[in-house]
Amino acid sequence: MKDQWYDKIFKAGSGDFDALALEIFHYQYENNRVYGDFVRALKIDPASVKSVHKIPFLPIRFFKSHEVKTGSYIAQTVFESSGTTGSISSKHFVKDLSLYEESFKRGFELFYGTVRNWCIIGLLPSYLERQNSSLVYMIDKLIHWNEHPQSGFYLDEFDKLAAILQELERQKQPVLLVGVTFALLDFAEKFSFPLKHTIIMETGGMKGRREEMIREEVHALLKKSFTLNTIHSEYGMTELLSQAYSKGEGIFTCPPWMKILIRDVEDPLVSVPRFGTMAPVTGTINVIDLANIHSCCFIATDDVGKLIDDGSFEVMGRVDGSDLRGCSLMLI
Repeated sequence: MKDQWYDKIFKAGSGDFDALALEIFHYQYENNRVYGDFVRALKIDPASVKSVHKIPFLPIRFFKSHEVKTGSYIAQTVFESSGTTGSISSKHFVKDLSLYEESFKRGFELFYGTVRNWCIIGLLPSYLERQNSSLVYMIDKLIHWNEHPQSGFYLDEFDKLAAILQELERQKQPVLLVGVTFALLDFAEKFSFPLKHTIIMETGGMKGRREEMIREEVHALLKKSFTLNTIHSEYGMTELLSQAYSKGEGIFTCPPWMKILIRDVEDPLVSVPRFGTMAPVTGTINVIDLANIHSCCFIATDDVGKLIDDGSFEVMGRVDGSDLRGCSLMLI
């Protein structure tokens, strides 16, 4: 049985997104104890919130210290962030996995077409080695729906992976190779051959395995090794149930039920609206993810970014002093 919010969430577009976001703000204020307490601590009257730019965004660190739930339920699963050694992991208490599946399937097909058209290969060793990764869950489901015989996960089987990629190239089979950054770089150091029918998508993440590199350096190395014009990227995190994708140059686009706002670096409670300017707006990234209806849709991340006039965005790095996290460890 589909959640009562499904139709509203996935029909959200440019016309009614803001109205639905405001409706959900009031709903979560009333039904999410952690978020409600946060708003009240800021002494904000919910009745005064009449624009998405006035919505308070919950700092992402609350997912480390609290059970962020809207309503009362026993979680179907709990996704946990990778973090770094000795750090506290974020936990996302997911009421309904089918809502997550609906979000990432719709999002994937919006950007890449039917799942069945692809052979999907996951090069995600650090994620496979731990439990409760939302990224592994997503790729595993895409592989399951895809049903291509060569789809699957690889740990350190670089020789086997190279042979399979070359065979798929001969077959002219579209391939999506999704990999954590350090593993893709390790693979690129060992092998170099042209990929004409394969998209490489990096998810970020050095995790202390290699020297930190900026995104442009990583992409340049991968493009050189595999004779590619572009490297794709995924922007997602444990605390979100939706993903944005970049098809090159590190410029990400959100699905219609997800939106990026920018807040002032000096004053985290102040959103920076565009006011019709064509120039990009730079600051710290706030995310509205309507698929987070059962946790919190309004997340203040620790990522610094640039919002472009068409609603796309670029991730420029991390706020000083914030934790380095699994899917976004590349700094600029």
